[in-house]
Amino acid sequence: MSPHLKRLFDISVSAVGLLLSSPLWLLVALAIKLDDGGPIFFSQTRVGLGGRPFTAWKFRSMVGGASSLPARQASAGDPRITRLGRLLRATALDELPQLWNILRGDMSVVGPRALAAGEIEAGGDGRFVALEDVPGYLERHAVRPGLTGLTQVYASRDLSRRNKIRLDLVYVRNPGLCLDLRLFVLSLWITLLGRWERRGRKV
Repeated sequence: MSPHLKRLFDISVSAVGLLLSSPLWLLVALAIKLDDGGPIFFSQTRVGLGGRPFTAWKFRSMVGGASSLPARQASAGDPRITRLGRLLRATALDELPQLWNILRGDMSVVGPRALAAGEIEAGGDGRFVALEDVPGYLERHAVRPGLTGLTQVYASRDLSRRNKIRLDLVYVRNPGLCLDLRLFVLSLWITLLGRWERRGRKV
């Protein structure tokens, strides 16, 4: 797919998505406030195209203060996730503000997941390692990070970041309109079923 066609797809989807989802924003914001009274939005520095940082926005799904801890992948039963946050994450409603990131050009509809700057994960020996040290990490930044993607759709939530990066590279090395459309449609289906937080297969 040409960069211009992909960008046109991103603008079209994000603009329509923002318009259609606008009534939900007020409902989600009200629900977050009623749940624990904390901030509505969560922002975090993520790594984008070419390794450039940008600010990603989401509806807050974790307890206050979680952002002050080292960034790491959420696990099953993660105590940082609020009661409402589990519903928001399962249905991807927490991701709605990232439609604005797509419209701005920070992200794409389909691509590798936007990882936090300085993110860490537990290695096989139990020690935490920086994702920058994982082979393939830099290559995944050859394209814009995506709201959804090959890894987001097909990888188990509990799969290590190291293996998720391998899947990211499959996408980076095999771009195409048909693949993007397939992943987009599958993502809508997963959202309708509320399976984004499922630990096994989503589709």
